[in-house]
Amino acid sequence: MKKRQEVYDLYWYFACERQNIFWKKINGESAPWTNDKILQEYKFCNSYRVNDRVSQYLLKNVIYNGKKYNDEDMIFRILLFKLFNKESTWELLLDNFSDITLKTFDIKKYSKVLENAISHGIKIYNDAYISCANKAFGYDRKHDNHLALLNKIFNIDKAHIKILSAKTMEEGFNIIKSYPLIGNFMAYQLVTDINYSDAVDWKEDEFTIAGPGSLRGIKKCFIDKGKMSDEDIIRYMYEHQDEEFKRLGLQFKRIGNRPLQLIDCQNIFCELDKYCRQALPDLKSNRTKIKKKYIAKGDKINYVYPNKWKTKSRT
Repeated sequence: MKKRQEVYDLYWYFACERQNIFWKKINGESAPWTNDKILQEYKFCNSYRVNDRVSQYLLKNVIYNGKKYNDEDMIFRILLFKLFNKESTWELLLDNFSDITLKTFDIKKYSKVLENAISHGIKIYNDAYISCANKAFGYDRKHDNHLALLNKIFNIDKAHIKILSAKTMEEGFNIIKSYPLIGNFMAYQLVTDINYSDAVDWKEDEFTIAGPGSLRGIKKCFIDKGKMSDEDIIRYMYEHQDEEFKRLGLQFKRIGNRPLQLIDCQNIFCELDKYCRQALPDLKSNRTKIKKKYIAKGDKINYVYPNKWKTKSRT
């Protein structure tokens, strides 16, 4: 493989500087948390995926909300939340049903609530990434097809039994990806979120998938991948992170003792692509601008992590 050294070094710089911003916020320091004008102006995801706002909401409100759920309900709750990926949609459903479980799941009733929200101009999907929207189950409305998808997975096929029996993340990925409306990127996100729960215990370092943004970042970072696949490149970054931070004199402060995982290294490529649109605009891709400016949120997040990580919460 042949690296584009300037961009390759930017990958590690970005990962470290974005993580520094995270820690400064937690420690109560005042903005700006960085001298980097691009990071000051634009919105970028955290170096650790789990620290992003939606992942934290998932952990605190869907997985660890103080109630006990059986494993099939847990997987159902996670998939339902992630198909919409929007906190307000989850809360809308909670407001209308006693709880979100397979027992309370009724396609017509759920659809009515969501349709009513849409008719009042309320967005029910997060636009952070676009989920498939074809009419796979014959409905005109995107949300009706997603509700039908959940019904097929859990009530018709009872595929949650296979997911719970899967020995690896890749096996779980292949089960979920076999369904309509779920592509490679979405399936990888879903198995990652399922693995945050105690329902499964898959190893994180055995499997990854390069999403569309990650592919753009890899292309900017490497002139030639040689015989390596995009997933090989992601694994290379995962395996060499400590030596690269050391080489560049970067002090990367981990979450607990967790190095960046494959999912994090994949995500950082996506954020690198965005960063380069401003830092190195001559590196062309099919995206030329960063969509979202950074807007500070007033609320303070109490960061929590999956029980299996044995990592302390952060405030």
